Amino acid sequence: MNFELAAATDADYAIFTNLARFYIYDMAEHAGWHFPPDGLFDSEDHFANYWNRPGPRAWPPEWRGFPFLIRLDGHPAGFALVKRIGETSFDMGEFFVGRQHRRHGIGQRAATTLFDKFQGNWEVREMPSNLPAQAFWRRIIGDYTGGVFTDSRERFAAHDNREFVVQRFHS
Repeated sequence: MNFELAAATDADYAIFTNLARFYIYDMAEHAGWHFPPDGLFDSEDHFANYWNRPGPRAWPPEWRGFPFLIRLDGHPAGFALVKRIGETSFDMGEFFVGRQHRRHGIGQRAATTLFDKFQGNWEVREMPSNLPAQAFWRRIIGDYTGGVFTDSRERFAAHDNREFVVQRFHS
């Protein structure tokens, strides 16, 4: 398979909002979200910030978003949304690989490519109930750093004071 991780363009925004429905569906299992009345999960409005478009929550002015589209053989397979939260500090805002492409090394390849591209301090968060995501990130980050990372549970004011499992490391 031909793997591509490319910086997204404005033309890719519709692809992101379509893929976001699957991402939110997957997250609903761990967050306890019900289907909306129309049966269709809405795409994440805060993705707009990654394209420097107005979103429901304004980012601090020093933050900057970097959207990436994962493609296999030219077809969308997932996405990654990286947020620069400081001069050399980065946050994996959102990360998604379609179910049919999981457990084939696609997520690992995309994540490590981004860690290499954005050198600095990284933060990756998961919902406490999303055990598969925690296992994925601990394995990927552990392999990438040779086991040199922190792993904790914290509340984040920027996320309505919700608790997350968070890994931090330097790339």
